[in-house]
Amino acid sequence: MVLSVYVLFLMLCSYCSEQPHPSSSTHHLGMMSDSLVNYNRGIILTEDQQIEDFVARYSWKMSKTGTGLRYFIIKKGQGVKTVKGKVAVIRYTLRLLNGNLCYSSDKNGLKEFKIGYGGVESGVEEGILLMHVGDRAKFIVPSHLAFGLLGDQNKIPQHAALVYDIELVQIK
Repeated sequence: MVLSVYVLFLMLCSYCSEQPHPSSSTHHLGMMSDSLVNYNRGIILTEDQQIEDFVARYSWKMSKTGTGLRYFIIKKGQGVKTVKGKVAVIRYTLRLLNGNLCYSSDKNGLKEFKIGYGGVESGVEEGILLMHVGDRAKFIVPSHLAFGLLGDQNKIPQHAALVYDIELVQIK
């Protein structure tokens, strides 16, 4: 992935070093912007296909939100539905699509965050709002709803889709 970003950078540098066309430099900026949009579109399509392949491999019947979050409720709880502004307490396991374990509440303890105020990936917040206390769910969070271009600079690489197994333990 780093190599492809480097190649794109070199292409853009060589493009920018060409003699400017006398008609307009905004034309060059527009072409460069179009190239970046197309490059990003390709990354998103590739990741989406990887996620679809992953879901098919496990025969999961997942729903997909408008943002690209995939989810399904494994176990229905009997508790209250989540709402923005409340504190969610979750038990979780976080893996990459290749199965590598990144983080888990078994090692790091239960996670608490105020819904709608950050503190977790936007895809996790979106998914939590679909849950009731006691629910257990699987989320597949695409990179643009997770740690994006840079990863978390620790265990999650750049452009990584994440697989969460989450149980909503409590709402405070």
